[in-house]
Amino acid sequence: MSRTDGPENEAVFVTRTTGVLPAMKIKEGGDLVSYVRAMYEGGARVIEITTTTPGIFESFETLRDEFKDRIFLAAGTTLDETTARLAILAGARVIVSPAFRPEVIATAHRYGAAMYCGAFTATEVLMAMEAGADMVKIFPATLGGPKYMTNLKMVYPGVKLCPSGGISLENAGDFVRCGADAISGNRNFFDLGMVEKHGLQWISEQVEKYIALVAKARQSLPELP
Repeated sequence: MSRTDGPENEAVFVTRTTGVLPAMKIKEGGDLVSYVRAMYEGGARVIEITTTTPGIFESFETLRDEFKDRIFLAAGTTLDETTARLAILAGARVIVSPAFRPEVIATAHRYGAAMYCGAFTATEVLMAMEAGADMVKIFPATLGGPKYMTNLKMVYPGVKLCPSGGISLENAGDFVRCGADAISGNRNFFDLGMVEKHGLQWISEQVEKYIALVAKARQSLPELP
Protein backbone atom coordinates (compact mmCIF):
# COMPACT_ATOMS: atom_id res chain seq x y z
CA MET A 1 0.00 0.00 0.00
CA SER A 2 1.38 3.39 -0.98
CA ARG A 3 1.85 6.02 1.70
CA THR A 4 0.40 8.49 -0.81
CA ASP A 5 -3.01 7.08 0.17
CA GLY A 6 -2.75 8.05 3.85
CA PRO A 7 -1.95 11.13 5.94
CA GLU A 8 1.33 12.83 5.11
CA ASN A 9 4.18 12.49 7.58
CA GLU A 10 5.23 15.83 9.09
CA ALA A 11 8.82 15.42 7.91
CA VAL A 12 7.59 14.90 4.36
CA PHE A 13 5.44 18.03 4.56
CA VAL A 14 8.41 20.06 5.81
CA THR A 15 10.70 18.63 3.13
CA ARG A 16 8.22 19.57 0.43
CA THR A 17 7.59 23.01 1.96
CA THR A 18 11.27 24.03 2.04
CA GLY A 19 11.91 22.08 -1.15
CA VAL A 20 15.39 20.99 -0.11
CA LEU A 21 16.98 17.97 1.54
CA PRO A 22 20.65 18.90 2.02
CA ALA A 23 22.91 15.96 2.74
CA MET A 24 26.31 15.54 4.34
CA LYS A 25 28.74 12.73 3.67
CA ILE A 26 31.79 12.96 5.90
CA LYS A 27 34.64 10.45 5.96
CA GLU A 28 36.36 11.98 8.96
CA GLY A 29 35.05 13.54 12.12
CA GLY A 30 33.91 17.13 11.84
CA ASP A 31 31.92 19.74 13.71
CA LEU A 32 28.51 18.41 12.74
CA VAL A 33 26.70 20.74 15.13
CA SER A 34 28.17 23.79 13.38
CA TYR A 35 27.49 22.34 9.93
CA VAL A 36 23.88 21.52 10.77
CA ARG A 37 23.40 24.92 12.40
CA ALA A 38 24.64 26.59 9.22
CA MET A 39 22.12 24.61 7.16
CA TYR A 40 19.37 25.50 9.63
CA GLU A 41 20.26 29.18 9.46
CA GLY A 42 20.04 28.91 5.67
CA GLY A 43 16.48 27.63 5.97
CA ALA A 44 16.83 23.83 5.91
CA ARG A 45 14.58 21.94 8.30
CA VAL A 46 15.22 18.35 7.20
CA ILE A 47 18.92 17.52 7.08
CA GLU A 48 20.47 14.25 5.97
CA ILE A 49 23.73 12.83 7.32
CA THR A 50 24.95 9.50 5.97
CA THR A 51 25.27 6.59 8.37
CA THR A 52 28.77 6.01 6.95
CA THR A 53 29.94 9.02 8.97
CA PRO A 54 32.24 7.91 11.84
CA GLY A 55 30.44 7.98 15.21
CA ILE A 56 27.13 8.80 13.53
CA PHE A 57 24.83 7.46 16.25
CA GLU A 58 26.56 9.49 18.96
CA SER A 59 26.37 12.48 16.62
CA PHE A 60 22.64 11.99 16.14
CA GLU A 61 22.19 12.01 19.90
CA THR A 62 24.18 15.24 20.21
CA LEU A 63 22.27 16.89 17.38
CA ARG A 64 18.93 15.76 18.80
CA ASP A 65 19.77 17.32 22.15
CA GLU A 66 21.04 20.50 20.51
CA PHE A 67 18.23 21.17 18.03
CA LYS A 68 15.35 19.20 19.56
CA ASP A 69 12.25 19.62 17.36
CA ARG A 70 13.61 22.47 15.26
CA ILE A 71 14.91 20.06 12.62
CA PHE A 72 14.23 16.57 11.33
CA LEU A 73 17.42 14.52 11.29
CA ALA A 74 17.63 12.12 8.35
CA ALA A 75 19.88 9.06 8.36
CA GLY A 76 21.24 8.63 4.84
CA THR A 77 22.70 5.54 3.15
CA THR A 78 20.70 3.25 5.44
CA LEU A 79 20.83 -0.23 3.96
CA ASP A 80 19.59 -2.55 6.71
CA GLU A 81 17.09 -2.84 9.53
CA THR A 82 19.65 -2.64 12.34
CA THR A 83 21.13 0.62 11.11
CA ALA A 84 17.66 2.09 10.68
CA ARG A 85 16.64 1.12 14.20
CA LEU A 86 19.83 2.45 15.81
CA ALA A 87 19.58 5.71 13.89
CA ILE A 88 15.99 6.27 15.00
CA LEU A 89 16.78 5.46 18.62
CA ALA A 90 19.63 7.99 18.43
CA GLY A 91 17.39 10.76 17.12
CA ALA A 92 16.83 10.34 13.38
CA ARG A 93 13.25 11.01 12.30
CA VAL A 94 13.75 10.20 8.64
CA ILE A 95 15.45 7.15 7.14
CA VAL A 96 16.96 7.49 3.66
CA SER A 97 18.20 4.64 1.49
CA PRO A 98 19.82 4.88 -1.96
CA ALA A 99 18.05 1.69 -3.02
CA PHE A 100 14.78 -0.19 -2.61
CA ARG A 101 14.99 -1.98 0.77
CA PRO A 102 11.49 -3.03 1.86
CA GLU A 103 12.69 -4.20 5.26
CA VAL A 104 14.17 -0.74 5.92
CA ILE A 105 10.87 0.90 4.96
CA ALA A 106 9.02 -1.39 7.37
CA THR A 107 11.49 -0.74 10.19
CA ALA A 108 11.31 3.03 9.76
CA HIS A 109 7.52 2.99 10.00
CA ARG A 110 7.56 0.56 12.91
CA TYR A 111 9.48 3.17 14.92
CA GLY A 112 7.49 6.16 13.67
CA ALA A 113 10.02 7.58 11.22
CA ALA A 114 9.47 8.68 7.64
CA MET A 115 11.23 6.73 4.91
CA TYR A 116 12.69 8.17 1.70
CA CYS A 117 13.46 5.26 -0.61
CA GLY A 118 16.01 5.37 -3.41
CA ALA A 119 14.88 4.28 -6.87
CA PHE A 120 15.45 5.04 -10.52
CA THR A 121 13.34 2.98 -12.91
CA ALA A 122 9.57 3.16 -13.13
CA THR A 123 9.40 -0.37 -11.73
CA GLU A 124 11.55 0.54 -8.73
CA VAL A 125 9.43 3.63 -8.07
CA LEU A 126 6.27 1.52 -8.08
CA MET A 127 7.84 -1.05 -5.76
CA ALA A 128 8.85 1.72 -3.35
CA MET A 129 5.35 3.19 -3.40
CA GLU A 130 3.69 -0.17 -2.83
CA ALA A 131 6.06 -0.89 0.07
CA GLY A 132 4.98 2.36 1.72
CA ALA A 133 7.83 4.79 1.01
CA ASP A 134 6.94 8.35 2.03
CA MET A 135 9.09 9.91 -0.68
CA VAL A 136 11.08 8.40 -3.54
CA LYS A 137 14.61 9.69 -3.95
CA ILE A 138 15.49 9.43 -7.64
CA PHE A 139 19.19 8.64 -7.87
CA PRO A 140 21.23 9.40 -9.87
CA ALA A 141 18.88 12.09 -11.15
CA THR A 142 21.11 13.40 -13.92
CA LEU A 143 20.84 10.11 -15.83
CA GLY A 144 17.21 10.87 -16.56
CA GLY A 145 17.33 14.64 -16.34
CA PRO A 146 14.54 17.00 -15.28
CA LYS A 147 11.99 15.74 -17.82
CA TYR A 148 12.29 12.25 -16.34
CA MET A 149 10.39 13.64 -13.33
CA THR A 150 7.54 14.56 -15.68
CA ASN A 151 7.47 11.05 -17.11
CA LEU A 152 7.30 9.47 -13.65
CA LYS A 153 4.57 11.86 -12.48
CA MET A 154 2.51 11.05 -15.57
CA VAL A 155 2.24 7.38 -14.60
CA TYR A 156 2.38 7.89 -10.81
CA PRO A 157 0.71 11.27 -10.13
CA GLY A 158 0.64 10.66 -6.38
CA VAL A 159 4.34 9.92 -5.94
CA LYS A 160 6.50 12.43 -4.08
CA LEU A 161 9.83 12.75 -5.88
CA CYS A 162 13.14 14.00 -4.52
CA PRO A 163 15.88 13.85 -7.19
CA SER A 164 19.49 13.62 -6.05
CA GLY A 165 22.80 13.26 -7.82
CA GLY A 166 23.95 15.99 -10.16
CA ILE A 167 21.52 18.66 -8.95
CA SER A 168 23.01 22.13 -9.45
CA LEU A 169 22.07 25.79 -9.26
CA GLU A 170 21.65 25.65 -13.03
CA ASN A 171 19.16 22.76 -13.17
CA ALA A 172 17.41 22.70 -9.77
CA GLY A 173 14.57 24.89 -11.02
CA ASP A 174 14.04 22.67 -14.05
CA PHE A 175 13.69 19.58 -11.84
CA VAL A 176 11.03 21.34 -9.76
CA ARG A 177 9.12 22.62 -12.79
CA CYS A 178 9.13 19.08 -14.17
CA GLY A 179 7.58 17.56 -11.06
CA ALA A 180 10.15 17.23 -8.25
CA ASP A 181 8.68 17.87 -4.80
CA ALA A 182 12.11 18.68 -3.38
CA ILE A 183 15.74 18.46 -4.45
CA SER A 184 18.64 16.88 -2.62
CA GLY A 185 22.39 16.54 -2.86
CA ASN A 186 25.67 16.50 -1.03
CA ARG A 187 28.45 18.65 -2.48
CA ASN A 188 26.05 21.36 -3.66
CA PHE A 189 25.07 21.94 -0.01
CA PHE A 190 28.20 20.83 1.83
CA ASP A 191 31.79 21.08 0.61
CA LEU A 192 34.61 21.08 3.16
CA GLY A 193 36.94 22.80 0.72
CA MET A 194 34.51 25.68 0.27
CA VAL A 195 33.87 25.84 4.01
CA GLU A 196 37.61 26.08 4.69
CA LYS A 197 37.87 28.87 2.12
CA HIS A 198 34.71 30.86 2.85
CA GLY A 199 33.59 29.74 6.30
CA LEU A 200 30.31 28.25 7.50
CA GLN A 201 28.40 31.08 5.86
CA TRP A 202 29.00 29.34 2.53
CA ILE A 203 26.75 26.47 3.68
CA SER A 204 23.95 28.82 4.75
CA GLU A 205 24.18 30.74 1.48
CA GLN A 206 24.00 27.56 -0.60
CA VAL A 207 20.88 26.41 1.23
CA GLU A 208 19.31 29.85 0.82
CA LYS A 209 20.07 29.84 -2.92
CA TYR A 210 18.44 26.46 -3.50
CA ILE A 211 15.37 27.30 -1.42
CA ALA A 212 14.98 30.50 -3.44
CA LEU A 213 15.35 28.59 -6.72
CA VAL A 214 12.70 26.08 -5.68
CA ALA A 215 10.33 28.86 -4.61
CA LYS A 216 10.81 30.70 -7.91
CA ALA A 217 10.25 27.54 -9.95
CA ARG A 218 7.02 26.87 -8.07
CA GLN A 219 5.52 30.26 -8.90
CA SER A 220 4.07 28.89 -12.12
CA LEU A 221 2.92 25.61 -10.56
CA PRO A 222 -0.25 24.74 -8.60
CA GLU A 223 0.01 25.12 -4.84
CA LEU A 224 1.14 22.10 -2.81
CA PRO A 225 -1.87 19.95 -1.87
